[in-house]
Amino acid sequence: MRISNYQRIEDNLAIVRERLQRPATLSEKIAYGHLDDPHGQDIVRGTSFLKLRPDRVACQDATTQMALQFMSAGMDTAAVPTTVHCDHLIEAQVGGTKDLQRAFNINKAVCDFLATVSWSYDWYRLAYPNAGGLGMVACGVGGADVFDVMANIPWRLLVLTLVERLAAGPLLRSLKFGADAILKVAGILSVKGGTGAIVEYSGPGVESLSCTGMTTMCNMGAEIGATTSLFPYNPRMADHLKATKRGDIAAYANRFQHNLTADKGAEYDQVIEINLSELEPHLNGPFTPDLATPISKVAEEAKKNDWPEDVRVGLIGSCTNSSYEDMTRSASIIKQAKAHGLDFKSKLKTSRVLVASFSPTPAVLAFGQWDRQDVKKGEKNTIVTSYNRNFTGRNNANPATHAFVASPDITTALAFAGTLSFNPLTDSLIGANGKPFKFEAPSVYELPPRGYDPGENTFQPPPAYRASVNVAVDPKSDRLQLLEPFKVWNGAPTDLPILIKAKGKCTTDHISAENCLIGAINIENNEANKVKNQVTGEYGGVPQTAAYYRDCGIRWVVIGDHNYGEGSSREHAALKLRFLGGLTIIIRSFVRIHETNLKKQSMLALTFVDPADHDKVQPNDKVDIVGLDSFAPGKNLTLVAKHEDGTKDEFPLAHTFNEGQIEWFKAGSALNLMAAKAKAKAASALTACVCD
Repeated sequence: MRISNYQRIEDNLAIVRERLQRPATLSEKIAYGHLDDPHGQDIVRGTSFLKLRPDRVACQDATTQMALQFMSAGMDTAAVPTTVHCDHLIEAQVGGTKDLQRAFNINKAVCDFLATVSWSYDWYRLAYPNAGGLGMVACGVGGADVFDVMANIPWRLLVLTLVERLAAGPLLRSLKFGADAILKVAGILSVKGGTGAIVEYSGPGVESLSCTGMTTMCNMGAEIGATTSLFPYNPRMADHLKATKRGDIAAYANRFQHNLTADKGAEYDQVIEINLSELEPHLNGPFTPDLATPISKVAEEAKKNDWPEDVRVGLIGSCTNSSYEDMTRSASIIKQAKAHGLDFKSKLKTSRVLVASFSPTPAVLAFGQWDRQDVKKGEKNTIVTSYNRNFTGRNNANPATHAFVASPDITTALAFAGTLSFNPLTDSLIGANGKPFKFEAPSVYELPPRGYDPGENTFQPPPAYRASVNVAVDPKSDRLQLLEPFKVWNGAPTDLPILIKAKGKCTTDHISAENCLIGAINIENNEANKVKNQVTGEYGGVPQTAAYYRDCGIRWVVIGDHNYGEGSSREHAALKLRFLGGLTIIIRSFVRIHETNLKKQSMLALTFVDPADHDKVQPNDKVDIVGLDSFAPGKNLTLVAKHEDGTKDEFPLAHTFNEGQIEWFKAGSALNLMAAKAKAKAASALTACVCD
């Protein structure tokens, strides 16, 4: 097992400290410790894009575009250790073993591809933990950024730091959990309040959290738009490492602990104080993870907002709350209820395999899609889930499902009560003997008393000779396709049709669902997947209309709202738009990962300088993008919106492209540019060889 090179961090920081002349935050210490050039790198916090050398790459199975791009670059192997996290293609239906086999059968082409591409390029098909809970700066990125690191190209990151100070409290002794802390934070910051920032947790309350509790909070940091979240190294992390047979890593970390905590007196861009002893459990939702409601107010809010009060299903597990500790909390609630003769009033489901949920790391299985059979699409209902994302249709593809996020024990308690009006902290249920009882604080095991069962060894070793492996890309697959280079930039864009002006929230779920933007709501008619073809005048599906424009040689535009692209870091949410002929996405504000994904596919990611200008663009306008002939960092472009009545408006558009990203745009994609440079380098080497 390769572990972090703490000595490199020590050496880099010795150089950077001389330049900074001030105390450093934890995120700065880790980031600066991985600088490609600690002597020459600009290090102005919040301004400088740092060029970093990450230690490793962890990929997920559902975004195979990264592997296809890597194949196109003609490289032999990855520059850093690379793992493939295989779990997102599993659809929950009847039970773990059968669902797993069904997933392999349905996704055989993808699974075969992942196996052979991993063997061919010396990657490994393994799961990966929620690393911020072990003190790692672990950033979710798109596949194109992953490709850069694998290709030995420095990765760029803008660092801001925001700290959550956790005051001490008896968190593990009450019906509360680390999940409640992050649910509270989401309510404070919203889904975009952490955008561009690394969230650090500090304070005496940190010591009351288990290592897996910390990982839960870091995992859900994505729901506030954070670049990543992390905790300082502490004894709870060391205990977890020792319990999972990684005591050597704990010993190594102990030697460099001074670099794995923030310096005393370090200054932050924003500080939020949370007192864990006063923290009340929360339910967040429906339809967004930042609508935070204290458990004592849920019944009132349900009536006020017409939320369905009957809880139809409770879901526990997933990559967020599925550790041994999480499951013992739920098990304790179940034991209490069973002791009083109660059964569930709502169905309680775990994420595929309960055994997997007792695994040492919370990221063993992430929840894919749930093939739900008990409600019809459009039927209004409520579910409570410990999974971190609850966007419209996320869990079961039913836009009328009201999904609320809670900790595993609160989810379990509500499954026994069967209603949102029940407060597990204060209310009673009636036992089989007719007497009322209240749930007590759950009995919790942070670590299993008899140690962890290592489970089945599913490691698939590569063959001795990698060159003998043929990467399997099924020509009949409707999921995989070898990539053809996109065309280079070829002139000023004029009279571009607006494919769709998306109304309100537009997540990567909306963008990448089944094909392209079929989940987005068209502001013109308040319908999904129904847009006007400005050439034919007919209405049709979004991807069909986009493909029509592309096949006619017409580039097109999408207009969106705030926080466009929140959710999973799906490369294909950008790749599909480019493949179907898109040129630019113009919105009020972006989520960082999706913005970068668009840039790498040579899509113009632009924002309205004045957000109010968004409302002046009409769904059936034709638009010009002016200023690309002098495209430069920090220089605005101009949108000319030509209305159907013959009038027009002009608006300034901002962007965050740097010089390198502008090169991606002009080359047709980051991959095109990389391939061109590799070809030129090879030609130069050949010339030198001939001359010699």
